[in-house]
Amino acid sequence: MITLTKTHKKRLGLVLLIVIGISATVALAISAFRENMWYYFTPTQILAGEAPTDRVIRVGGLVTQGSLQRAKDTLQVKFDVTDLTNTTHIQYEGILPDLFREGQGIVAIGKMQADGTFRADEVLAKHDENYMPPEVAASLKKSATTETSPAKP
Repeated sequence: MITLTKTHKKRLGLVLLIVIGISATVALAISAFRENMWYYFTPTQILAGEAPTDRVIRVGGLVTQGSLQRAKDTLQVKFDVTDLTNTTHIQYEGILPDLFREGQGIVAIGKMQADGTFRADEVLAKHDENYMPPEVAASLKKSATTETSPAKP
């Protein structure tokens, strides 16, 4: 049988307190990361119903030519984003980035609405003619590959 002295009990208590503190800190950090993670979805994934309506997500693609509509008295803007296969309608209220224009790649951050439109809280545009957000480039490349692939018998 092991007997613990007063010193051993103090050390054991201190070690347990440190382990509990570290565990609580890690649990809080993981919880914060989960809440602040923004998943990326393409218009095709949104149309397939893969995008959640209860959390903040990112949507990306090319702004469809001729889809930009600005309200006359407010900063509300509506436009469509495409991944060259499907299109998603986006509503945004605020000042668009200077580099925002039709035909350019963008990423919008916000939530899906019950009516199927995406309500953006923030719109990010590419910063020069050679850059496209990695997620947008990958989804467009995937869409282009899918469109040109021959049908399997």
